[in-house]
Amino acid sequence: TMAATNQTNIRPTSFLLLGMVGLEHLQAWFSIPLCLMYIGALLGNSILLFVIATERSLHRPMYLFLAMLAVADLVLSSSTVPKALGIFWSTSKEMSFHACLTQMFFIHVSFIAESTILLAMALDRYVAICNPLRYAVVFTHLLVAKMGLAAIIRSFCVMFPTLFLLQRLPYCGHRAMPHTYCEHMGIARLACDDISLNIWYGFATTLLSPGVDIVLIGVSYVLILRAVFRLSSKEAQLKAVGTCSSHACIILVFYLPAFFSFFAHRFGHNVPHHIHILLANLYVVLPPMLNPLIYTMRNKAIREKVAQVL
Repeated sequence: TMAATNQTNIRPTSFLLLGMVGLEHLQAWFSIPLCLMYIGALLGNSILLFVIATERSLHRPMYLFLAMLAVADLVLSSSTVPKALGIFWSTSKEMSFHACLTQMFFIHVSFIAESTILLAMALDRYVAICNPLRYAVVFTHLLVAKMGLAAIIRSFCVMFPTLFLLQRLPYCGHRAMPHTYCEHMGIARLACDDISLNIWYGFATTLLSPGVDIVLIGVSYVLILRAVFRLSSKEAQLKAVGTCSSHACIILVFYLPAFFSFFAHRFGHNVPHHIHILLANLYVVLPPMLNPLIYTMRNKAIREKVAQVL
């Protein structure tokens, strides 16, 4: 019996990703916009990176953060979309246990890193508008590099424990996951043991990483708006609002679907499961596709350089 219990407690060698359960007949159709959005994300972010890397006039903090954002976007979409398309086209639904954990790790790490970069961008705008004379002194290339490094280290430290939290669980042969990619709670729910530690850790890290970021971004924007309305000329006010508007758009595009997805997972038990999956697929491909577009349309310097490249 001892051998038998061990046999049932071992983790599965692979998981079976079922995609959009209940909407299987629409998966092929849904794969078309998903594929197009992914191609758009790849092209947009690659062009943006190329333009920022090759154009010396864009080697300023704001654009360097934008380049970091593009890298995070490429990692986020590339670690999920190709596999999701494979599932929708029924070419490969299997994923080994370790590949699943690796995918989960990269998804969450790039998400937390992106959240950290958005916070750095908010601080950058805050100093540029509220303390313009000190801007060049404060935002040096060294500080930008340190912030980029901090984003990577922070997201790594937050996500590293989840690998152990998932490996210690027994799965009792459960291996079918109604999703298109592996994420922390999706894997944990397959376990046949108490997962409250995973639930609390997931909840705490969400509140402490993206949660704190949102609060600090909010505070910096309140201070920015206060400073903007103290500016004497209407023209200066509009210019200040203009530089922040694209960043504000990206914040909304990034956080809204992610938080909806997160809270629906925790509390929305009457939200149909395929809506969860649909949103989860949108939040890994929609921001990466829209970010370069928003910045290219809203920023004259980037718009001109992109036009030259194309």
